[in-house]
Amino acid sequence: MRNIKITIYSVLMFFAFSCTGDFDEINTNTQGFESTELSAKFFITEAQYKLYAPDRYPYWRAHLIHADRFAGHFTFGHNNSWWSDGLAYNYSGGYTDASWGWLAGYFGNVKSFMDLTKAGGEFENQYMYAMGLITKSLYYQMYTDTFGMLPYSEAGIEGNLTPKYDTQKDIYKGIIADLDEAMSIIGSETRTGAGVADVAENDVYCGGDLQKWKKLANTLKLRIGMRALGATGDDFASNAISAALNAPLLDAGSGSVTMEKDIIIGQWGSAAYGDVWHSFGAGSDWTMGEILINELKNNQDPRLSIYAKPAVGGELTFEGTGAEYQERLDFLIASLDNANVSYTSSVSGDITTLNVDPGQYIGQPTRLNGDIYPLVKYDLFSTPGQKINQKTGESVSIYPEIILTSAEAYFLQAEAAVRGIGSGDAQTLFADGIREAMKLWEVSDGDTENYISSQDAANISSGTMDEKLEKIAKQRWLVSYTDGFEAWAVVRDTGYPTELAQGVSNPVIFELGTLNGAYPQRMRYGSGAQSNPNFSQAISTQGPDLQGTKLWFAK
Repeated sequence: MRNIKITIYSVLMFFAFSCTGDFDEINTNTQGFESTELSAKFFITEAQYKLYAPDRYPYWRAHLIHADRFAGHFTFGHNNSWWSDGLAYNYSGGYTDASWGWLAGYFGNVKSFMDLTKAGGEFENQYMYAMGLITKSLYYQMYTDTFGMLPYSEAGIEGNLTPKYDTQKDIYKGIIADLDEAMSIIGSETRTGAGVADVAENDVYCGGDLQKWKKLANTLKLRIGMRALGATGDDFASNAISAALNAPLLDAGSGSVTMEKDIIIGQWGSAAYGDVWHSFGAGSDWTMGEILINELKNNQDPRLSIYAKPAVGGELTFEGTGAEYQERLDFLIASLDNANVSYTSSVSGDITTLNVDPGQYIGQPTRLNGDIYPLVKYDLFSTPGQKINQKTGESVSIYPEIILTSAEAYFLQAEAAVRGIGSGDAQTLFADGIREAMKLWEVSDGDTENYISSQDAANISSGTMDEKLEKIAKQRWLVSYTDGFEAWAVVRDTGYPTELAQGVSNPVIFELGTLNGAYPQRMRYGSGAQSNPNFSQAISTQGPDLQGTKLWFAK
């Protein structure tokens, strides 16, 4: 993150909000800051990184325990883990409260920045205010797609401690209005100002490039429009989509919007997967989801060796008796066969021995229960690639957080073309999306072009509409690797990958949980939500406060 030290901005924030007088009246002090040296730019960094790289406590609970696993990217439940892979499919108030607390509590970060930069604010700057509007929109899209109805239109109004819960439809419409306002403010401007008024490198999303912010806003508008399209009572999506398609989107020229992480800051202040992986001994060892690994492997996707490491393999023994033990063992062996894993097996009495060739990519089935736990050998499955589980604080490059990708912009345009909404050639747009997706992980041009030209997964020039939409959805799911909230939303919205969306049914193998095997559609509200008297109306409108209640866009 350009080696920005977050602690500096924390000190500046404390200094600014501790002042009760006019900044212009601050006396010149060679040991401190002059009024001419202060700017809202010093308050944007924390608001940005806290949305995509919160402290480790919520990162572990909101991302890894919930969204990233609901997305089918990562798994628990092997014999080296502290938990079964049923964790989060059984409702946990503590883990849910941690997730709710982070997202509900984040609002103050972006509101404070917008209050500083709005007309009449201490650091009035309309272009920084526009950046605040877009950041607020990114936040609310993630927030509502996680829980559904939320306080939105009345949130942050001084003196209103019980804001109403808005429907997801109205939140989407409000986000689009905010994005339109932000893009109108930016216009043709490229910077937020000169000197200290230029947000520059303090902006860890776009480096102060207002035109990239504008493309980010328009691409988010397209995402929301496409997600809302066809939902019950939708009366705005088509217009939003058409408007977005006729304005600049993130593309190959702008690249994706990602957030590089400071490789010096420790895990407690700005978490990364690597820190969680390395912090709890054996309990930190997660594995890769079977559906993800098989999708990459079956289509010779060059991202496979970047996303994951090969399984250790070797000699693995299984011992037990009884019908359920045998059913579980047969299930694991069948999953190896389905993935074309190379191994040999032998049986001696109650002991089955597998010799699994090393160097193979093998995914672990998702949502396994605690009873199968002893059979799920850690060395049998792939783990995340080096860039994903690299610890921070070691001055070694780690993966960037995804804000919104140029790949998704192309995939959304391809989907619109397939649906007959937008112009352009769907296959060309789809291929361009794949190119941008590969760039995120530094795949070579040669490997990228070979994938596009040789793999059916990269070809939507023929087939039914449903077949084309499935391929687009899967590419959106793949490019959202490490962005579990968005990958989870893609599955709920599109129904792909089907193996995830259909849920599970066999209690001998899987954790049916409080969902009774259904795919999770949302997270439950945290315990603080019930104190708002409007909460009961939200439940009456949206449906029961359960993980299986579908949100508006997915109905």
